[in-house]
Amino acid sequence: MSKKPVVIGVAGGSGSGKTSVTKSIYKSFQGHSILMLEQDYYYKDQSELPYEERLQTNYDHPLAFDNDLLIEHILKLLKYEPIEKPVYDYSIHTRSKETIDVEPQDVIILEGILVLEDERLRNLMDMKLFVDTDADIRILRRMVRDINERGRTIESVIDQYLSVVRPMHNQFIEPTKRYADIIIPEGGQNHVAIDLMVTKIKTILEEKSFL
Repeated sequence: MSKKPVVIGVAGGSGSGKTSVTKSIYKSFQGHSILMLEQDYYYKDQSELPYEERLQTNYDHPLAFDNDLLIEHILKLLKYEPIEKPVYDYSIHTRSKETIDVEPQDVIILEGILVLEDERLRNLMDMKLFVDTDADIRILRRMVRDINERGRTIESVIDQYLSVVRPMHNQFIEPTKRYADIIIPEGGQNHVAIDLMVTKIKTILEEKSFL
């Protein structure tokens, strides 16, 4: 098959609004052939480790991700082959036995905090986006989410942010900004930037005769 799906990488720190950007782009192409692939689903299987060890997992470190499997799946999707996406169970801190059937599409949006960190992943992307949002906004968004959706206390969210999230962001996530083709400030609230992205993606699709 001469056509090859378009791969768009969307990176950014936790609470940056990258998921909102991804969903906005996705909604703009509803009715077209498009799928979202979240890096969060590709945390490494840790079933061989004792539960106590799994509790210490640093989910903001590059080594937490099974990028080999993610790349294998993207390569399959690029050949228009279906995949079985893994499911990660945070309650037991390892991969679930369940999987999700994913059919290939013409546009693949790959979203996650560290999708631009691995050169192998970057080389598969037609467009690389980084959602850049101030640290104070990101921590407030994360705090609201973790307290409301995950039953966390304010103290535990702040402790995790200072001990893990912030240093990992500065060491691993922020530096990947230099690989981005386009930097989107303020995430999902930046409707002008999102509209420009949608227009650019449509141009790429037209060039590849998808539209």
